[in-house]
Amino acid sequence: MLPSLEFDLEAYAISPRNGFLPGSPPLQRLTDPYYKPWEAIVGKLPELLRSGQLVAEVYKLPVLETSNLKDEREWRRAYSVLGFLTHAFIWGAASPSEVLPVPIARPFIDVANHLGLPPTATYAGLNLWNWSAQPGSSLSDPATLSVIQTLTGTDDESWFYLISVSMEAVGARTVPSMLQAIEAARKNDHWKVVHGLNSMRFCIQELGLLLERMYERCDPAVFYHQIRPLLAGSKGMAAAGLPRGVFYSEGDGKGQWREYSGGSNAQSSLIQFLDVVLGVQHYSAGGVSKESYIQDMRNYMPGPHRRFLQNLTRTTNIREYALNPTTDPTVLAAYNATVEALAAFRDIHIRLVTRYIIAPSRKPARPQDANMTNLATISHVKDEEKTTEPHVLYGTGGTALIPFLKRTRDETKAAASEG
Repeated sequence: MLPSLEFDLEAYAISPRNGFLPGSPPLQRLTDPYYKPWEAIVGKLPELLRSGQLVAEVYKLPVLETSNLKDEREWRRAYSVLGFLTHAFIWGAASPSEVLPVPIARPFIDVANHLGLPPTATYAGLNLWNWSAQPGSSLSDPATLSVIQTLTGTDDESWFYLISVSMEAVGARTVPSMLQAIEAARKNDHWKVVHGLNSMRFCIQELGLLLERMYERCDPAVFYHQIRPLLAGSKGMAAAGLPRGVFYSEGDGKGQWREYSGGSNAQSSLIQFLDVVLGVQHYSAGGVSKESYIQDMRNYMPGPHRRFLQNLTRTTNIREYALNPTTDPTVLAAYNATVEALAAFRDIHIRLVTRYIIAPSRKPARPQDANMTNLATISHVKDEEKTTEPHVLYGTGGTALIPFLKRTRDETKAAASEG
């Protein structure tokens, strides 16, 4: 028997209207004067990176405590600020910094623990909690939104984040809809299941259209040479100069070497929700005995979102219901069409990666980009320990990009193969 289907979405920090985005716009600034040093430095982050003054400014920071953070909006703002500062400090110079100093590391660890996240720049800090909207604006249209913070100060980086924000907003409606479909499957109400699947399919198609809008305002060369290097993780970065990751210094000689994947859309709870609901299984390159990269990415989601997906995995029944020979055949048809839509969405993603990462990697940096390119970019091109194939590019988490994305798409298609 399946576990009880009792989901209080707000208990999982899921907004009935905005899905995995917060129900109201994120806090744009910590207003407590105590945290002014953080806000002052992050407010001029692009300028400090360009001038090479960031490291000196970080070492001037006081070591602030987190006890003055009053509510979740403040904790999230602190997390976003410290995530941007961390990646700017590690990757913003000609060579990466192996040590994250106490003024960033110690409070970041506390904030991350509170939110159930690792102390690094994640999808949550870069996207979910990093947008603003005027009253009456549609969150589903990135052109009506703004970001709070960037690393480079470019419109390209803002647009890169805002596409994800709008995708989360568009996908929000499918969460309650598919929870209702799961309940309907338990009651053998096949029409309600078909309705939920059709609604989900249309939503996935909208997500694909949004993803294709990346081309409107994000230049591939700017993304590859200026933005992407600063978003790199500290895991699997030996070739870039971080053989042990980064040492998070906590003061008095204490600290810990840590390795984290970089920010990735694989950390989107919405995208994983689609997989879980449809019963799509993903495996590691080494087989089912190892935790898949996608499963590992749940560790980079806010704690409540991660718990929601864990509980949903135990309760979802859509694939089982669709493949049951006693179920009305319209359910299987709707299920297969939805799976095909998700696979098509992943094809769009592959084309995007080809244009924004593969193609620019084969071209020399433009003069205006050359000074922003650092070892993070180089490390993704070739690591002799990982592959014998030349010119294989790696994602921010260390996965071979195109093989991984194609395998993910093929695993999606396989969910409908028994039909």
